[in-house]
Amino acid sequence: MLKSLILRCLAITALLLSASFSAQAQEKANFAYIGLEPEIVTNYISDSARKLGYVRVQVELMVYDIEQLEIAEHHMPLLRSTAIEIFGQQPAEKVKSLTGREDIRLALLKALKEHMKEETGGEVIKNVIFTKYLYQGD
Repeated sequence: MLKSLILRCLAITALLLSASFSAQAQEKANFAYIGLEPEIVTNYISDSARKLGYVRVQVELMVYDIEQLEIAEHHMPLLRSTAIEIFGQQPAEKVKSLTGREDIRLALLKALKEHMKEETGGEVIKNVIFTKYLYQGD
């Protein structure tokens, strides 16, 4: 009987704690997304000197707070320019491989964070997501 009572108390406590943590997580999840419109279309460094490769990517940015959407929109030309520059510097093997794509995403995230820190003095960009990724080349 005592064992049953203790188990019930533990179950109720666990249930209440999980509900509390879930509510806190929902309160903190105030991030938002903004897309780099239109899609990024640029050339990349091809293996062949005679042929250019190109990449077409839809980039979505996750910002830390929904209130920062306006800041991100204001700096959209800088964000787009940075993305185009990063993709244009990539060799064909990076553009075409899954691990290379992740390297590009991380390089873009780092560059965008640095640029926004310089411009705004704070953290704005939390993450970068590629929702469309097409390439053509040798």
